[in-house]
Amino acid sequence: MRSYLKYLKGDSVIWLITILMMAFSLVTVYSFVPILVKIEGGSPFQYLSKHLVYVIIGFAAMFVIHRLDSKYISQLAKFSYYLAIGLLLFTMFFGAKVNGAGRWIRIPFVQLTFQSSDFAKLALIIYLSKLLVRKKEKLNNWKEGIIPLIIPVVVICGLILKDNFSTSAMLFMLSMAMLFIGKVPFTKLSIMAAGGVGLIALTIGIHLAIPQLNLLPRYETWVNRIDNRMEDDISNVENAQVNNAKLAIHIGSFFGLGVGDGKLKSYTPEAYADFYYSSFVEEFGSISALFLVLSYLILLLRIIKIALKTDDLFQSYVCMGIGIHLLTQASINMLVCTGIFPVTGQNMPFMAMGGSALIMACVSIGVIQSFSYQLQKQSKQEQNAFAN
Repeated sequence: MRSYLKYLKGDSVIWLITILMMAFSLVTVYSFVPILVKIEGGSPFQYLSKHLVYVIIGFAAMFVIHRLDSKYISQLAKFSYYLAIGLLLFTMFFGAKVNGAGRWIRIPFVQLTFQSSDFAKLALIIYLSKLLVRKKEKLNNWKEGIIPLIIPVVVICGLILKDNFSTSAMLFMLSMAMLFIGKVPFTKLSIMAAGGVGLIALTIGIHLAIPQLNLLPRYETWVNRIDNRMEDDISNVENAQVNNAKLAIHIGSFFGLGVGDGKLKSYTPEAYADFYYSSFVEEFGSISALFLVLSYLILLLRIIKIALKTDDLFQSYVCMGIGIHLLTQASINMLVCTGIFPVTGQNMPFMAMGGSALIMACVSIGVIQSFSYQLQKQSKQEQNAFAN
């Protein structure tokens, strides 16, 4: 085992947590897909095989990227941002619809789909980090400092908003957090946040005033989800999903029912993704869920450690953005399953079934490990220089 680990550079704890989560996801995906088999047909092994393909692609991407010189990541920031805009526009007009939302690009010949917003999130984090470094001396100037920072955020979040409000809102808040970390003055940050809320309100107003434009095709779905969360009507189908999720957590108790023995996963849509946490607790128990939460927290702390250790501001900002994003995504999945948040489409990083989400999470870790590997090489060079 040690002979294989020598090829994995960077933070060993991050490697360990990520690989264990991805390996464990093979077990849980196989166990949690009965509802998918019931709805779409096929067999659990078929979905496991598909997930395994994504795991292999994700690990390969993570390995290749972590061996890249970190300077290339900075150089590709602008290209990634414009590519993300292109993919989002393509998805908007030609994307494949699943559950009424056109978020996916269908890859020809291989029967796989890719959610463009997953790539756009990472692209925005990297590009915004580069802009924060470039504009760090101009953060008190609206024209030269603040507006160039907020335009990419508005563009990416605006393109995602049409079909995925939760992702757009989460990405906007993440961007605000990054700007705060980047020392943007609080007054300007507050004005930008208020402006973002105002833009959403204006868009909703136009959608309601001129419905034929169909600016927000999923607006009714968003409103219904919030209303359902407030009313807690058991007869409502969406509330039934949440109630099943909460009941699964209750039944799982401390030690769970055992692998494959969960019952409510067969009646909860997206038990393998959006309601992953409830399925996990039902079969593995709340004690195992506590270890899962701790794993994500340790992952975040290790990423923050790299962010604080590096002298490169760009690397620090990227690390903080990725770390906060991964933990936020996992937290939202848990909050939805426990009924605290309305139903959204955020799954558990590295654990839930989902192609593009898993691959881009792996790419994110590859970026982090590239920075960590760079730190290791610098440390080694300094030790050699000191020894000589």
